[in-house]
Amino acid sequence: MAAKWIEVITGSLEQKKQYKQDKARIEGLPEPYRASALAMHRYLMYAGGVTDGDTLTQMFTDMADLWEAAAADGTPVRDIVGADPIDFAETFAKAYGGKEWIDKERSRFTKTIDDAEKEQRS
Repeated sequence: MAAKWIEVITGSLEQKKQYKQDKARIEGLPEPYRASALAMHRYLMYAGGVTDGDTLTQMFTDMADLWEAAAADGTPVRDIVGADPIDFAETFAKAYGGKEWIDKERSRFTKTIDDAEKEQRS
């Protein structure tokens, strides 16, 4: 019973557990994969915009899988992220299509413009 109450306030405990496991996997990578994956993780936390916990958890699990596979294969970091690491990270995040924090503001902005248009017609 207490766990359900805590989850209402803090979010899914299972998601937090999975997130910590994935973060530990990233931190356990050999260099330069560790530094690159941590930089991507940090960037996605700030700029990824995904707010849905299930989507975010899946995204970070897949990211850990990606970097672990690259490290195991010895794939050069630049071969993973390409010439533009920002584009790579943002494309990676967009592939998950979860609800983003900006969605609320986009809806608010669109509604304001629609309301203004209706007012001008009256």
